[in-house]
Amino acid sequence: MSREYEGKRIVVYPNYIDSRKTRKLGRKISLEDAVPNPKIDEIVRAAENLALEPQVEEASYPREWWSTDKRVVVLKRGSKLNTLRLIASEIKRLREKY
Repeated sequence: MSREYEGKRIVVYPNYIDSRKTRKLGRKISLEDAVPNPKIDEIVRAAENLALEPQVEEASYPREWWSTDKRVVVLKRGSKLNTLRLIASEIKRLREKY
């Protein structure tokens, strides 16, 4: 992520909103706000619905550097935790819909 986005965008790794992960393994939000096993395409769809302009990047989560994975860079709405909660709640809404 470029420094030109500093303060305007945040990086979202699936671990940040995964209810199956502990805080020690990278979950950033509470268990009641988190969703089980979030996928990159779900995060992207939720961010698009929230008008957060998602961009997918190839990058592994630093605590799991051995796995090849992706991350999503989105516009920041309020604090980082608030943005993560918004994305997780939108994923829950989308899952109920389908």
